[in-house]
Amino acid sequence: MTQPSPDNHVHPVAESTGDKYYCPMHCEGDKVYDKPGNCPVCGMHLVNKPFDENKEAGKETCKHCNHTASAGKGDKYYCPMHCEGDKLYDKPGNCPVCGMNLEKVPAAAKKVQYTCPMHPEIIKDAPGSCPICGMDLVPLQPAIDEENKTYNDLLKKFKVAVLFTLPVLVIAMSDMIPNNPLLKIMHQQIWNWIQFALSIPVVFYATWMFFKRAWTSVVTWNLNMFTLIGIGSGVAFIFSVVAMLFPGIFPAQFKTASGTVFVYFEATTVILTLILLGQLLEARAHRRTSGAIKALLKLVPSEAILVTNGEEKIIPIDEIKKGDQLRIKPGEKIPVDGKLLQGTATIDEAMITGEPVPVDKKEADSLTAGTINTTSSFVMEAEKVGAETLLSRIIQMVNDASRSKAPIQKLADKISGYFVPVVVIIAALTFSAWVLFGPEPRYVYAFVNAIAVLIIACPCALGLATPMSVMVGVGRGAQSGVLIKNAEALEKMNKIDTLIIDKTGTITEGKPSVEKIVAAANFNEDDLLQKISSLNKQSEHPLATAVVKYAGERKLSFSEVKDFKTIAGKGVTGTVDNTTIALGNKKLMEEINTVIPESLAGQVYQEQATGKTVSYISIGGTAAGYITITDKIKSNSKAAIEELLKNKIEVIMLTGDNASTAKAVADELNLTGYKAEYLPEDKLNEIKRLQAEGKVVAMAGDGINDAPALAQADIGIGMGTGTDVAIESAEITLVKGDLQGIVKAEKLSKAVMRNIKQNLFFAFIYNVIGVPVAAGILFPFFGILLSPMIAAAAMSISSVSVIGNSLRLRNLKL
Repeated sequence: MTQPSPDNHVHPVAESTGDKYYCPMHCEGDKVYDKPGNCPVCGMHLVNKPFDENKEAGKETCKHCNHTASAGKGDKYYCPMHCEGDKLYDKPGNCPVCGMNLEKVPAAAKKVQYTCPMHPEIIKDAPGSCPICGMDLVPLQPAIDEENKTYNDLLKKFKVAVLFTLPVLVIAMSDMIPNNPLLKIMHQQIWNWIQFALSIPVVFYATWMFFKRAWTSVVTWNLNMFTLIGIGSGVAFIFSVVAMLFPGIFPAQFKTASGTVFVYFEATTVILTLILLGQLLEARAHRRTSGAIKALLKLVPSEAILVTNGEEKIIPIDEIKKGDQLRIKPGEKIPVDGKLLQGTATIDEAMITGEPVPVDKKEADSLTAGTINTTSSFVMEAEKVGAETLLSRIIQMVNDASRSKAPIQKLADKISGYFVPVVVIIAALTFSAWVLFGPEPRYVYAFVNAIAVLIIACPCALGLATPMSVMVGVGRGAQSGVLIKNAEALEKMNKIDTLIIDKTGTITEGKPSVEKIVAAANFNEDDLLQKISSLNKQSEHPLATAVVKYAGERKLSFSEVKDFKTIAGKGVTGTVDNTTIALGNKKLMEEINTVIPESLAGQVYQEQATGKTVSYISIGGTAAGYITITDKIKSNSKAAIEELLKNKIEVIMLTGDNASTAKAVADELNLTGYKAEYLPEDKLNEIKRLQAEGKVVAMAGDGINDAPALAQADIGIGMGTGTDVAIESAEITLVKGDLQGIVKAEKLSKAVMRNIKQNLFFAFIYNVIGVPVAAGILFPFFGILLSPMIAAAAMSISSVSVIGNSLRLRNLKL
């Protein structure tokens, strides 16, 4: 655990004797306290102050890391370049070494890392550009302030670029006006120098980052769109400067009637400004693509009310520990996962499950962080805190999945690798073709069209096609309770033709209840129930929980159990009151050599035929009776299965339950098929068999026994209501834990893959058409040429159109 010091330096909390405590609001200045507690002025929780006083130097030194900080309250500032290491300053201003603006130390010093939207494997500790594609890095964990900063920086540079580009454009375009009025004011050569002066802020300030990225791309040989922009606009700018300084070295074809050489400052500045506009629009759109994660982050409250010995105090959420009792008032968000301890409540879980109807909760019911208490005040107990909460895991899963690569992206990556060299070659061929076959002034045509080819080509649109769709799609799924672990799962889900489902907890509610217990001759029902409930108290299986709950309702006591053993897919055994007890299915009875009388087996068969689960009870090797457990089929299971079947997906149930129960459920739901009395290894082998037949198999399950099958399936779908092991083994997790979530996942997958293909089509078709047109292929037939400035606008639009198309997924109806 960490705490901020008075200067916001983060250090570990010490529990050692002699620690000091201070008020984070500094109500009494720098006063420190010997014991933890609350500030006598504002009542806030005092925090640990592991600093040694150093009166002579007027400094405080952290005992844990030797960090030195100025004593006294107030904001602290640091140099973002860390010119003098970790030195902090008391006042804002400029760094005395590098001159950069000092930045304020944030209240909670969290390390921000950055990644590339196209290359998630790139992770940097500071903002900048991707060393592979040159794109602006974005925060690894979406931070509104960081993304706003990037956007605002680009906006400021864009305003500067427009301010200086417009007059350059006006001067250049005046040549198209008969009897150019500007030439009456000054000679063309002077106007060229004015264009040069106006273009300097655009090239060397507003868009200088493009040239830096281009240089990096050449040095590292990770050629990208900035390579093309840098070459195209750089050549135009250098050509214009040389033309002004040494006009005599150019042939007559390059010269105007007044003897000056044609300059391209307007092409340079307009191209760079339009590229900057594209970057600005991308930054603006990118803020929206991570909107789902930011919405999830906003669900986490910053404080909670801790209840201790009847007293209530507000504490930061980071200080909540397991077992703490928390007061939740109406309208407040639940801060951590836990259970309701005192009272009742109606909880709005829409932000987690996607279901709009609030859920009624009673004592012992589970509560999830980020959900909202809509009605009464209640007390809850914290069970999972920090990164353990479901909300934290959802945020992490969504963030990881947003940065993962789908297999379809490999094609785009492969093409991008050859793209830039091919475009440079095409530009060279364009120049040569115009020089050899073009009309006069052929060198001017050759130069302008070669630049147009370099500028219009857009590998960026190709690279963004997949990751933008994945990011928006994963976020949309999270909002509807469908959590995607990685982009590959999203792509595979689009191809499944067979769905394997478990019965308990997947088709059914997973909340079984005991209907009755039947004792054979010479046995007592309460005695049987007391023994099997004692045995089941050692198990976490839903059926075991139902038996224990039933015994509790009948006020029965529990005995000590020895030699407890779970036999996967069969049942449990153990010793209670020096007697061997077994509870399970027919296979377990056969394994322990318990003979089942025909009369008892007949009764059990009748129960199973109605879809109920029945477990035999063996006492000391003798069949002593059975217990009937019902587990209601979920209300939306039938509708979900019907929709899956309509989409040509076979739905097969594999269950450890008996054949009669399985048949009753399969008939009711019109399943494609079912297999009963299946052990975990049987489920695993069945999936392997289906895969060997060429089936693309998805498996949905919620228990530990489902984990191997979930891992083997092409797509493992974990029910959020199930065990952590099942969720970890799955590639898709359904927060609400019902089959309707699988329908949502399938719809989402199809929509995302369709969106990716649209993006790839736009990117491919744009480049396939744009590059030849820029090269002048239409000129011999229609006299059409593409200005480099129009090419730059088209290139920017191509990237923005890909992002815009991806953003349509935000409105997808699931």
